[in-house]
Amino acid sequence: MGSVAVNDVAKCYKYYTSKWHRAWEKLYPGKSEWHTKKWVLKEVSFGIGTGESVGIVGVNGAGKSTLLKLLTGTTQPTRGTIQVNDRVAALLELGMGFHSEFTGRQNVYMSGLMMGYNRGQMDELMPGIEQFADIGEYIDRPVRVYSSGMQMRLAFAVATASRPGILIIDEALSVGDSRFQAKCYARISDYKKQGTTLLLVSHSVGDIVRHCDRAIFLKGGTIGMDGSARDVTNRYLDELFGKPQFETAMKEGPAASSPSRTALSTANDGDVYHSRHGYRPEEYRWGQGGAEIIDYDIQVGGTHYPPTIDSGEPTEFYLKVRFDVGFDNVVPGILIKTLDGLFLYGSNSFLSSAGRENISAERGDVRIFRFSMPLNLNSGDYLLSFGISAGDPQGEMTPLDRRYDSIILHVSKGMEFWGVVDLKAKFHAVNEGGPSR
Repeated sequence: MGSVAVNDVAKCYKYYTSKWHRAWEKLYPGKSEWHTKKWVLKEVSFGIGTGESVGIVGVNGAGKSTLLKLLTGTTQPTRGTIQVNDRVAALLELGMGFHSEFTGRQNVYMSGLMMGYNRGQMDELMPGIEQFADIGEYIDRPVRVYSSGMQMRLAFAVATASRPGILIIDEALSVGDSRFQAKCYARISDYKKQGTTLLLVSHSVGDIVRHCDRAIFLKGGTIGMDGSARDVTNRYLDELFGKPQFETAMKEGPAASSPSRTALSTANDGDVYHSRHGYRPEEYRWGQGGAEIIDYDIQVGGTHYPPTIDSGEPTEFYLKVRFDVGFDNVVPGILIKTLDGLFLYGSNSFLSSAGRENISAERGDVRIFRFSMPLNLNSGDYLLSFGISAGDPQGEMTPLDRRYDSIILHVSKGMEFWGVVDLKAKFHAVNEGGPSR
């Protein structure tokens, strides 16, 4: 039996334009309706197995928070059933359940009692909570003087004071500093190994991919996709940035041809990206338009599109872009990920040139951009993405064309190391105080 079973769940909220309409409807039921209905969730069904880690993504208003409130029992479904088969610990709205005038310690005890612990159990758990939260003397000060990060520290410490059967987190960790986030995720990882089921809602694609085996994409109150974390988060990115006419252009593009053995040329402006060696038809492509990435090249030691790249070899990545609109400033970018979607390295023209590059483009231009770097990676297969954006690289940029996970790279390493990225550590035996040789 799994941890969670959601069957045909729908949730509707009633909205009244006046408090008198609400009163009239209560006093005279069945006479007439004075409200409008908003269906936040519609016929949602899924199951979560014991020990499974599942992410939930979706744009604002998709129904994520409502779904979590249903799972924690703070609200009830209008239709359908929800079965939760284990003890739930939840971090939903930051500081929810904390009384601002009470001290952190008093709030810890109140929260623990609401979670089902007795006073004696809380006395035993309190030292561990205090140590994990690490807010010092603030534990005995009113919560109203806490920063959002301090509230999150205390809330997470309480929720995970003992291993829950199901842990639900809704964006709460996003307000913490990176050091404490790492501490939280280390505890989550430990609990997962012991069988805790994790349900994580986050706008951070990296967090979903890193910590979840599976993800659910909510769209307009229904399930738009349920699958692997990497595939679902890519679909979520599609929703954020749009996926316009590119799909049709790809299907109707020129027939595949053998890879070119010469450098890219600006003489032609046809989209032959999909005909190159290493291209993945499963790419995720989106953007607002105005420019298109139409070709690419990968070179190592004068060889184009090498089937395998030796780890550490200087590698050149070229992308060819056709501009259908003029822009004052465009920013090409590159991203390398693991097969399961973990971001390994990403850069753009502004970052890689230390802010010196300011690239403009005229309508009808065809431009070629290059990134070069040593691929200091372990043996394995990796995903390469290209992108072109417009705007201020230190402010807001508009994605024009992004071709995510569009190329697969094969990297070989004669003597493998632990992990993914080779940080080139050097070793020296130091005989301090010993005889010189």
